[in-house]
Amino acid sequence: MSDRLTRVAIVNSDKCKPKKCRQECKKSCPVVRTGKLCIEVTPDSKIAFISERLCIGCGICPKKCPFGAIHIINLPTNLETQVTHRYSANSFKLHRLPMPRPGQVLGLVGTNGIGKSTALKILSGKLKPNLGRYDNPPDWEEILKYFRGSELQNYFTKVLEDNLKAVVKPQYVDQIPKAVKGAVKTVAPLIKARAQMNNMGRIMEVLELKTVADRDISLLSGGELQRFAIGLVCVQQADVYMFDEPSSYLDVKQRLSAARTIRELLRPDDYVIVVEHDLSVLDYLSDFICVLYGRPAVYGVVTLPASVREGINIFLDGHIPTENLRFREESLTFRIAEAGDDFMVDKARAFSYPSMEKTLGGFHLKIEPGRFTDSEIIVMMGENGTGKTTFCKMLAGAEKPDGDDSIPRMNISMKPQKITPRFQGTVRQLFFKRIKAAFLNPQFQTDVYKPLKIDDFIDQEVQNLSGGELQRVAIVLALGVPADIYLIDEPSAHLDSEQRIVAARVIKRFIMHTKKTAFVVEHDFIMATYLADRVIVFDGKPSVDAHANTPESLLTGCNKFLQNLDVTFRRDPNSYRPRINKYQSQLDQEQKLGGNYVCGIPCIPFHLLVTFRPSVNITLHPRRQNMLTSFGTVFLGRRELKRASHESIIATTRRMVGVTSMIGAGNTAALEMALGW
Repeated sequence: MSDRLTRVAIVNSDKCKPKKCRQECKKSCPVVRTGKLCIEVTPDSKIAFISERLCIGCGICPKKCPFGAIHIINLPTNLETQVTHRYSANSFKLHRLPMPRPGQVLGLVGTNGIGKSTALKILSGKLKPNLGRYDNPPDWEEILKYFRGSELQNYFTKVLEDNLKAVVKPQYVDQIPKAVKGAVKTVAPLIKARAQMNNMGRIMEVLELKTVADRDISLLSGGELQRFAIGLVCVQQADVYMFDEPSSYLDVKQRLSAARTIRELLRPDDYVIVVEHDLSVLDYLSDFICVLYGRPAVYGVVTLPASVREGINIFLDGHIPTENLRFREESLTFRIAEAGDDFMVDKARAFSYPSMEKTLGGFHLKIEPGRFTDSEIIVMMGENGTGKTTFCKMLAGAEKPDGDDSIPRMNISMKPQKITPRFQGTVRQLFFKRIKAAFLNPQFQTDVYKPLKIDDFIDQEVQNLSGGELQRVAIVLALGVPADIYLIDEPSAHLDSEQRIVAARVIKRFIMHTKKTAFVVEHDFIMATYLADRVIVFDGKPSVDAHANTPESLLTGCNKFLQNLDVTFRRDPNSYRPRINKYQSQLDQEQKLGGNYVCGIPCIPFHLLVTFRPSVNITLHPRRQNMLTSFGTVFLGRRELKRASHESIIATTRRMVGVTSMIGAGNTAALEMALGW
């Protein structure tokens, strides 16, 4: 009996079309053939109904459904008693809830469609949890009894007594202009109308809203709307502050400013909950983490609270040690420039572009000359409004430089920053029309199409796709066009943490296999450092006067960029992901003094030779625990380096005065800079 209770049957209401099929699911079901009503559907039905009690989990109906509308999932037995909410029969099911704590920031991390927004609605009091009983919802007394003994009991008691005022920053900020009603629609008066604390001036200054104070919100860009939405929440007096994806559309500097502003809201009795896909910002922002795992649009499970580092590493590793549960087949790691081992890159062809200038209205951009080669990804780093997209358009030929400067003609494919779907038809029809040859190519299918999971919505109308689905379609379209140079503008927008890493891998693998060049504009620092072979740093005054430097190495470019932001990063020894140091912390001050704003070796392709003085004990890696007690040389081969933690080598060697020499067969300059030599 317990085995039957742990099965969840999902029927997608958008895909299920009983009028257009022959009810293959019902005809092929072995339980229906015995005379039981396991699947109920007729040609006149709106949607099929599957009884989870009668279903035996044979897996025939998902294969027989011509529209791929059915999913049968087996869940761990203990989850059946922990259902928090279910919308209707054969629909999404949420297990457990995040546990907010007063005076601390709770971070939620998980893929899109896993239940984060549902959890926020329940915690804000906008949605009453039905404990899975959608046909017979429980009353509040029963709900409180269900949560007794947990931190959520006190929380829901306050919600029930109307003692908690919750303010939510919505996920889709581009819908805000449509939602605002009334005669007043300019930024400053709208914020002033909601202001209940004496921090409006400071919020306007920190979030850079003073320059748009008198502008109509319908004329604001995505980043300006995002900062406006954050400011609108931060000036209100509330007990619960909720932020759904506060870093979308923002550059690195603005993300950190927004994170600091959100942390300033903390008071001993208030709750702050943040949903964020940029893991470095979530790490910087949160005090503890709840991971959501499961299957998108099918079911979601919330883990118990964990420390920030442990929580994010659980999500990346795909394994929960406390529950001994693996929810993803492979872990997501950040072994930077891993392509150095996998591909012997033939950098035969070199391209160059001259020094250029461009004036657009009151904005002036100066570009230093640069060179680039095949099989290379160049990431453009800079604030919003410093000319990164303009530079892409100039390379593509859409914008002409001032004067007589000309760019050599090259075949270019571009993924724009803003995606506005105009195609009338399905995704499959779009691919056959635009990139038929690539779409039918088995190598392209393996490298690009399948990892991005386009099959999940291949037969949906392009006009009906979500932001994340549109972004993945745009990446496939851009990479499917034969070209010498691929210009990819903000590939991480609207993608969740997992999809961002997958998209980065797809772009990197495609560029290496096809031996082409890519220019990528990216604000997610983790994704940028994963992708980059070299970096172009854009500096200057945004929207007024900007300067594009010549392409330089990843470490030099990142150091220059982060020095402008006055921010330092370190690497996590387990997952290698970049982590932001707390401002003015000891490590932050040490790295700034050494001029080393990115701690960690981004690339050591082959081997490392380290020589020590006599009587020096040194641990090269915590797992290996190799101790050297006598004078000698340590030789780390390619495989050992892949397994070893680069940061632990650096951290240890920097502490030991006994290090006399270090030679890297790969990136010696990067090594010396990372060590501060």
